[in-house]
Amino acid sequence: MARALTLWIAIADGEHARCVQPDGNNALHSVQNFDSAEAHQRSHDIGSDRPGRVFESVRPGSHGVTPRHDPHRLEKHRFAHFVAEQLNEAATRGAFDELLLVAPAHTLNEIRNSLDAGAAAKVIGALDKDLVKTPDSELWPHVSEWVGPVRRAGL
Repeated sequence: MARALTLWIAIADGEHARCVQPDGNNALHSVQNFDSAEAHQRSHDIGSDRPGRVFESVRPGSHGVTPRHDPHRLEKHRFAHFVAEQLNEAATRGAFDELLLVAPAHTLNEIRNSLDAGAAAKVIGALDKDLVKTPDSELWPHVSEWVGPVRRAGL
């Protein structure tokens, strides 16, 4: 009898992520969790709290310069790359055979674009939805089309 494929469902947003796996009865259980350490910090704790100053050559005085990048957005970008690195490592060690990505559009694209060839080849689908705060027991309606039928021994 052929071995059942192992499915991981990676659920992420810019601050939190977890990998969920169906068991033999298709009940979903978290197998790994990740949280961004910087996600809940204030902007001035992540980077500079005040914009730089520019002196005007025509008029006396100075004005603030708007930063080119939002520190929180950069941290979300870094976190998406971190999640992809964790998935790449798990794919390399054979932790899963199939991967379903679930995240809001921006995070989903960041993760998908950061997967290496081995992990990307195992992606069976993507769902543009924020389900990070959805408990494992309530995920089934969202992911049921990707989770195969229950496989029982001897059947």
